[in-house]
Amino acid sequence: MSTNLEKSFISLFKDNQRIIHKVCRIYTDNAEDHEDLFQEITIQLWKSFPGFKGEAKFSTWMYRVALNTAISLFQKSKKREIEKSPIDISIIKTEYESYEDDGHKLKKMYQAIHSLSDIEKALIMMYLEDKPYKEIGEILGITEGNARVKMNRAKNNLKQKIDTK
Repeated sequence: MSTNLEKSFISLFKDNQRIIHKVCRIYTDNAEDHEDLFQEITIQLWKSFPGFKGEAKFSTWMYRVALNTAISLFQKSKKREIEKSPIDISIIKTEYESYEDDGHKLKKMYQAIHSLSDIEKALIMMYLEDKPYKEIGEILGITEGNARVKMNRAKNNLKQKIDTK
């Protein structure tokens, strides 16, 4: 890649790398796996960057690559046993803003999220990020209406898992 392309990638990457950390937080439950997934997503972004045409926002494209990478890596992983406790997802939404906060409620929320399907994990993360349905559809390659339906199902599934003791 050319030096200009490299500089452009580095600049955009630095401005948006929090997206990758949030994806890693949703799909991993320990620091080592988080770091491994972060590196894999970074590699995939770098490999894919020459094909980024700017038709979508860089952050939308980055979400798409990051989620596709995470889903493909963890699709075959076995389900984890999750301790569940009642948590109101709307209350936790504010705590989610700072993923470094490992308070009891936030930890329980991530445990419940880890038990969701890969697509549901992506949907819940984007819900917590206040992404509009149109952008969610773009990221996942589905229609806005389909994104709304899938989001409602994912939220209901998460609430059910959280409410189950």
